[in-house]
Amino acid sequence: MKLQMYSVNFDADEQLNEFIQQRVNKLETFYDKIIDGEVFLKNNNQGGIDNKTVEVRLFVPGTTLFSQEDAPSFEAAADAAVDAMRRQLKRHKEKQAAH
Repeated sequence: MKLQMYSVNFDADEQLNEFIQQRVNKLETFYDKIIDGEVFLKNNNQGGIDNKTVEVRLFVPGTTLFSQEDAPSFEAAADAAVDAMRRQLKRHKEKQAAH
């Protein structure tokens, strides 16, 4: 899957990009018609513990799926966002099968 990675106001290291790419690629096992996707990594300067945000946007035929999660690290936020996206993909696939 073609995945665009955007780190807003900072430079993400290659290891973080590879980690997120691997996690998002696993979503293709649940739904194989994903066209492409975008991932946005943001540092929130609001203080508090959950100051890292990961947004995942996947383009599938007929719609765009989106999830956003905050966590203390980008890895934890990516895991949570991918898990939320997995649930959305399963629901989308079930809707497609019902039609």
